[in-house]
Amino acid sequence: MPGLIGEDRFREVADAALNLEGVDGVEVLGIHEWSGLTRFANSEIHQSTASEDTGIRVRVVTDGRVGVVATNAFTPEGAAAAAGSAKELAEVAGPDPMWPGLAPAADHPRVDRFDEATASADPETRAEAVASLVGRCPPDAVAAGAYETRAAEVAIANTAGQRCWAPWTQATLTTVMSGAGGDGFAELTVGSIGEIDGEEIGDRAADKALRSRNPSPIDPGSYTVVLEPSATATIVGFLAWIGFAGREYIEGRSCFSGKAGEQVAAPTVSIWDDATDPGTIGVGFDFEGTPRRKVDLIRDGVFLDAVYDRRTARQRGSASGSTGHGLPPPNPEGPFPLNLCMATGDASLEEMIASTERGLLVTRFHYANVVNPIESTLTGMTRDGLFLIEGGEVTTPVRNLRFTQSTIGALKAVTMVGRDAELCSEFFFSASLVPALKIDEFHFSGASDH
Repeated sequence: MPGLIGEDRFREVADAALNLEGVDGVEVLGIHEWSGLTRFANSEIHQSTASEDTGIRVRVVTDGRVGVVATNAFTPEGAAAAAGSAKELAEVAGPDPMWPGLAPAADHPRVDRFDEATASADPETRAEAVASLVGRCPPDAVAAGAYETRAAEVAIANTAGQRCWAPWTQATLTTVMSGAGGDGFAELTVGSIGEIDGEEIGDRAADKALRSRNPSPIDPGSYTVVLEPSATATIVGFLAWIGFAGREYIEGRSCFSGKAGEQVAAPTVSIWDDATDPGTIGVGFDFEGTPRRKVDLIRDGVFLDAVYDRRTARQRGSASGSTGHGLPPPNPEGPFPLNLCMATGDASLEEMIASTERGLLVTRFHYANVVNPIESTLTGMTRDGLFLIEGGEVTTPVRNLRFTQSTIGALKAVTMVGRDAELCSEFFFSASLVPALKIDEFHFSGASDH
């Protein structure tokens, strides 16, 4: 597998772009990432791939006009050529009256997110973990899924004097076991392959696959639900976009626009973004070079604020400036949080179930989409393990349901919060650290035939 390019080489390449003459400012963003992926189906490995990508984005500013050029020519010559092209684009672009300037020189939090064993993991290493997982599959079922190991390094350099570089790694093992009418899901996302236990993940999926067999039909409607962390992550993760994104919030398109200081969730719900939290995967600066820090978003159920990059902070007129949530340019969407964390409580999953007279245990959601962002309404399906709870016990598997539910409404109805949190990732640069939740009222709008 490839290895780190390193801070010195990034600076050597970036300096060739920073030396551009006749402009007001230059910024160079470099990203080098590589990964290995092992896929399996029918309890057999059928694909093993590797990929690597190295690229830079050069942003040039002149007379309030901005040009951005991306290239994979990771050489001083390539960087210089990209800077020249970006200058040409800037010269014909319209003036940007909200241009906030480049990130000034500033220290950023140093976090250790790089694991050499993960960065150098080979197909044999991943195959061993997959074999352990498949070995726990029930004899009348098959396992499918993927084991991916990823590594990256990101660097920023600009003519304002800011210099940042950091590497990190991530490993995700996921599976669904299916057979005899039952499906079971399990997944683990961590920063190091040393934390991956194929047998443990296999046992979790096998248990769900066995218990979900022969599901009974159930009518849609409003139910008390116990959401496992994977399901919680869907609910919380969508708020990164429709709730906590600075541009949407400023422009009145966020479900929290105009709600600062209001109670938007149960008092037991607190959500923040913190790339430096030991349980997350992130680095101490954003893609503009602004230092990252913990940002409280909802505290004790009260909405506080959104997150901002340099541009949206200026739009808002914020004296505190960017919160460290800039994304790679050009970025018309604006900022959103990549490392959401939700406060844990004091309940176990078993205690949540035991306190439920009648409700549903939800393993995860699938194919979730936004119905109405202002109302925070989502829709999607349950998948790979939905169970009826009666009299404080899980009694029978039931067929999947479609939900149509306001996220704010769900968070207001939270009555219990799990004591353990899991990291759930939708894509490489983003993950949410969330617990299980018990929600007293959750609306299911339709039934499924499976």
